[in-house]
Amino acid sequence: MASVSVRTLRFYDQAGLLSPTSYTEAGYRLYTDSDFLRLQQILALKFLGFSLDEIKRCLRVGPTGLREALALQKAMMQEKREQLDAVIAAIEETQSLLRSNQQEWESIVRVIRVMQMSQSNDWRKKYFSDEQLQRMEELSKQSYTEEQRAKLAEWGKNWSEEDQRVANQQWSALSTELKRLTAAGSDPTGPEAQTLAARWASQVSGFTHDDPGILEGLKNLYQNMGKMPAGERPYPVLYTKEEVAFMQKMLEAYHEGQK
Repeated sequence: MASVSVRTLRFYDQAGLLSPTSYTEAGYRLYTDSDFLRLQQILALKFLGFSLDEIKRCLRVGPTGLREALALQKAMMQEKREQLDAVIAAIEETQSLLRSNQQEWESIVRVIRVMQMSQSNDWRKKYFSDEQLQRMEELSKQSYTEEQRAKLAEWGKNWSEEDQRVANQQWSALSTELKRLTAAGSDPTGPEAQTLAARWASQVSGFTHDDPGILEGLKNLYQNMGKMPAGERPYPVLYTKEEVAFMQKMLEAYHEGQK
């Protein structure tokens, strides 16, 4: 019905995107109507150019009703079409100038700017619902002063979806290593952990710009989020208590060694 191969379904299962509801005694996968609708959402997001990790986040926080899901997909595709139309128009204008032998660099600059504008639209709505964005805004107000919030807004005004994708990959690598070291019972003050601590501190430094006030606000944000009921948090807690304890000891030892 969905025109996808068995190999693809197995891959989606392994990737944590779509697991069958049950199995037959012989081990065949059994899918329900709900599974089929989830597959449709996966294929639509894949068509829009989302990575598997991005699709996973969208499915975790996105709409569950078919009408709501289709409405969101339609809106996103219309927005994508408008962005592509703007880029195509800018390219056609440049082609016209080149045909008349005008080496017009301003038109090339315009093509670049149009593409950058397309990338810098409010891409956060792909990953978070309006309710989640509102909770994130409330958390920010509780955790940072208005002056600090203004700084963050200035630093992030040119932050693109690609920037976020790279940051996600970096944090994912750090988190994976943290979980590995914790599970292995490693020493938080040992060489492996301290190498991770240096990378971790560098990542935090890139966000806070080594501003003490912003760093304090970031700590406040995670403390405030920890006080919220699990169902009301804008995003799930990524680490177990053991991992948090390991991380704290690891970073304390690292900062102590930097003094």
